Amino acid sequence: MKSSNHSPYKLFLLALVLTCTALSGCSAAQHKRIVRIGHNQSTSHPTHVALTAFKDFINERLGDKYVVEVYPSELLGSQTDMVQLTQTGAIDYCIASNAILETFSKNYELFNLPYLFASTEAYHHSMDDKKITEPIFSSTRKAGFTAVTWLDAGTRNFYTVSKPIESPADLKGLKIRVQQSPTNIEMMRLLGGSATPMGFGDVYTALQSNIIDGAENNEMALTDNGHGDVCKYYSYDMHQMVPDILIGNNMFIESMSPEEQAVFEEGYRLVNDVQRREWIKAVKAARQKAAGQQKVQFLYPDQAPFVQACSPLHRSVLLSNPAIQPIYDQIQEYNNQYPTLSEDNES
Repeated sequence: MKSSNHSPYKLFLLALVLTCTALSGCSAAQHKRIVRIGHNQSTSHPTHVALTAFKDFINERLGDKYVVEVYPSELLGSQTDMVQLTQTGAIDYCIASNAILETFSKNYELFNLPYLFASTEAYHHSMDDKKITEPIFSSTRKAGFTAVTWLDAGTRNFYTVSKPIESPADLKGLKIRVQQSPTNIEMMRLLGGSATPMGFGDVYTALQSNIIDGAENNEMALTDNGHGDVCKYYSYDMHQMVPDILIGNNMFIESMSPEEQAVFEEGYRLVNDVQRREWIKAVKAARQKAAGQQKVQFLYPDQAPFVQACSPLHRSVLLSNPAIQPIYDQIQEYNNQYPTLSEDNES
């Protein structure tokens, strides 16, 4: 996947082209409203499969007025570009990483905390609880967009070119690519590694040319993005379970009638349901391919030293943003109910 670093001028041109295309498209589609959704994954990824289901659902239910179009693989720019385009209304929806949304609202830094969730079960129950998600999802309204649902991005783990990671000490001196988020940079400092923020599209080349020693992501990065061709050790430290977020332009959402909004709400639930089902299948296939074809070795280090090293980050984030303390406490209740990692390593 190629990275996309658009200048503000290029971003303006892209928005202008989209607007002009929308005008001509409306004429061609007998004044139907074109609804554009952008994301940065391939057409085989669970995210695209889910958004395609959403497209078909809306086109079937509201096809007399709306035509949904899905643009994969950064066709509309990088994730940062697409968030900005969604802000302005040049496009209507996009998939945004939690790390990017953290720059728009401090509330999102909660989901970036390492070891926030004790298990996959605790993660899913927390994300399905509107008392937890609503204060965070609605916190970007002033920025012009709102989160409408979440997508499972699995567990984030360290993978390296030549040195297995079995304890935090193994990260010392290693340059590890992280998402461009203050929380992730501080996480790497606490674990003893050297954080190297960069766009996802640049990671493969950086690994191949030894600019970085490793990265951290889910299993699909090994196979869909070829990182397993270079990195031969994947360590399940499970430092993050960070959702991807489907965000929508407020003006577009509010322009719909209550009846249309209800149909779109049903569509958002469909996105979540389809994506999570597809994710389980995709992770299983990715592990099989990584182990069999790419010869990646999967490791299962003791998580406790990693958790202990990162605990100061929990305290500092909660002190700097006390508004998220009640949400954090509700997540701990789910952690107490679902304390084990029973499903995390079975796929």
